[in-house]
Amino acid sequence: MPPRRRTEPAAGRAALAAWRVDPTAAGSRRTAVRFTLEELAEVAPGNSVEVRVPPDGAVQAVEGPRHTRGTPPNVVETDPQTWLELATGALTWADALAAARVRASGERADLAAWLPLQAARARR
Repeated sequence: MPPRRRTEPAAGRAALAAWRVDPTAAGSRRTAVRFTLEELAEVAPGNSVEVRVPPDGAVQAVEGPRHTRGTPPNVVETDPQTWLELATGALTWADALAAARVRASGERADLAAWLPLQAARARR
């Protein structure tokens, strides 16, 4: 069962729209990051990969073995700007890795299959 959403989808999409207009606005960026992390956990449920976007949020996702203590074996970490670019499709997973904008360790830490997130795409 995926974790309970804390960010209302309408508020998350509004935060994404605001971030697109002004990527420096911390409040909308933080909400957009949390919304997209919750969306990842919903479309890729599980506990085998910890996705960290400091200082705005973290989530466990992707089916596989669960870790219970210490540093998990599968970790993805990036900054908020890069995460939102990945989530919205402005940046590909391969390009982010090649540019060292994302750190991914572990055999399950490839998120390319789930990015960009459908809920993060711009609405017309």
